[in-house]
Amino acid sequence: MLPIERRKKIKEWITEQQHMKISDLSGRLKVSEMTIHRDIQALVEEGFIVKTFGGVSLSPNAVKKDETDSNRCVVCQRPINDRLSYRLIKSGGEIETACCAHCGLLRHHQLGDTVIQGLCYDFLMHTTISVFSAMYVIEPELPVNCCHPQILAFGNVEYAKKFVKGFGGECHDFQTVIEVVSQHMCAKKGPDPGL
Repeated sequence: MLPIERRKKIKEWITEQQHMKISDLSGRLKVSEMTIHRDIQALVEEGFIVKTFGGVSLSPNAVKKDETDSNRCVVCQRPINDRLSYRLIKSGGEIETACCAHCGLLRHHQLGDTVIQGLCYDFLMHTTISVFSAMYVIEPELPVNCCHPQILAFGNVEYAKKFVKGFGGECHDFQTVIEVVSQHMCAKKGPDPGL
């Protein structure tokens, strides 16, 4: 898990519980207490939390973000399902999250070179993978109840090809799939990428 993802989790837990021990955060995130201290330093500087004896508490001055905005797709506004999510990290450090590879690839195409990293989950293994090295299966016959055309990401080329044999679809690398998705959307008459 990246430091940005750990800080996001810490923010969620502190918002819910108001106070947590460093040892609890370390145990939940399966990292050392020293790593937690480094992670929380940014949150302290941001004014979101304050250090307490052996832990951290939600700062009285913390501005709570509206969760409905942070848990919705940046493109189609559907709720985010972590298993299918696609995260774009922009050059300024800002993170945008899309509900699926379809919306993520559309947004990636829109942002162009401002994206310095992209992360998604391997559909089978549920491990974090780079969007640039992933293989994508477009329009498999397996419904995953998200945007169309459905696009699933795989970290292993052979697994993606085997998935296509069993569930249909087409297998493409990053460069090809981003072109296919942008062409598909240009061919559509409406601006709604979720349909």
